[in-house]
Amino acid sequence: MSHNIGKIMKQAQKMQEKMLKIQEELATKTVEATSGGGMVTAVVNGRSELVALKIERDVVNPDDIEMLQDLITAAVNEGIRKAQDMIQEEMSKITGGLSIPGLTL
Repeated sequence: MSHNIGKIMKQAQKMQEKMLKIQEELATKTVEATSGGGMVTAVVNGRSELVALKIERDVVNPDDIEMLQDLITAAVNEGIRKAQDMIQEEMSKITGGLSIPGLTL
């Protein structure tokens, strides 16, 4: 019985090591999302962090700041969604698509 526990612990340790490696790799990968027909572009990394925000000059209108705020919000939120999809895809390579409670990045 204790042999099985040792084997399970080893497998869990290997999975954790793979997860840490993927986390490091994801930190260097980015996704882009745009809004307003490309007027605002958000670049988000695999840690769901905003790493760049590009705003075209034409969309900057001092009389309509709310529209710019909405475009920024939309681009950032879409970027985060794309990053989470990328994270999920990488994690499924380790877990085989299984959802393991408590096993998140």
